[in-house]
Amino acid sequence: MSLPTLRGPRWVDLRLHRTALLTGGALLLAALAFTGWLRWAARAYPEPMGRCVSDGTCDTFFGFASARDMLYSSMENGSVGLLVLPALIGAFVAGPLIGRELESGLYKLSWTQSVSPARWLTSKLTIAAALAVGGTLFLMAVLQLGAGYAIGRRSDVHWDYQGVYEATGPVLVAYGLLGVAVGAAVGLLVRRTLLAVSLTAVVTGGVLLLFGSLRWDLFPTRTLTETSRVGGSWYISEPYDSFAVDQGVTNAAGERFIEGLCHPKPTPGYFCPTDTKITSAYLDYHPRSHFWYLQLIETGIVLALAAAATYAAFRLLRRRAA
Repeated sequence: MSLPTLRGPRWVDLRLHRTALLTGGALLLAALAFTGWLRWAARAYPEPMGRCVSDGTCDTFFGFASARDMLYSSMENGSVGLLVLPALIGAFVAGPLIGRELESGLYKLSWTQSVSPARWLTSKLTIAAALAVGGTLFLMAVLQLGAGYAIGRRSDVHWDYQGVYEATGPVLVAYGLLGVAVGAAVGLLVRRTLLAVSLTAVVTGGVLLLFGSLRWDLFPTRTLTETSRVGGSWYISEPYDSFAVDQGVTNAAGERFIEGLCHPKPTPGYFCPTDTKITSAYLDYHPRSHFWYLQLIETGIVLALAAAATYAAFRLLRRRAA
């Protein structure tokens, strides 16, 4: 029994872009090797102890206090860097994969070789989606290898941090598929390589930024209230391993406002109710248990957007081939 092989337009796409694919594969392996070395170093080199910690005279590990600090910093920065991945995927689809063929006229050769326009686009989308999902999952696994045991510790890498949140759940995979769909639609729309790359990066990055500010409203928060001052203030400390969304004080009518903006006198441009007599303090927050609810809701919305962009791409292709 022989192993299945890629044939037809899928084989052509892989062959045509083999240099980019080999480069991407080498970068993935380099990320794995670097993370594995950092993980080993964090265990092999103990953290400094004693007086040198307070006076700052300890020997450093490549400029960091310890190998573990370097590991945490690298993984936190790497998780933020993963936010660029969907835009890069979309730019590759919009430019080299689709835009360049339309701009150069190479697509005409495929369409005259018993390959229908729909099959031509389907081949490119399936190849790009498979590589996007595989590469994203691989990098997410590398992140877990390096910082999995640190996520959840407030002093190190917390689950709600930008980049960490996306890279530890299915939503990053959904954004990768969105990048594929948007890249295909934009590439078919503008049919110019550089312009398609730029527009795709802007659109995909814009969606990421938009959900970065809206995601905490996708699922109801929990609320804590306090009817007496704590330590001379109305401040409420957030529960352990949670993410505070909003906090402030309320008056007898239940209106919410910020104490510091209304006392001793109202700050221009901010809401201050007529009755600013404080009766309680409030804190809206997401506990760690809300992580998967938020992830699945956002993933569903992003996949719906990807499906809409895919539909738009096939509509544009039909108009182009007519």
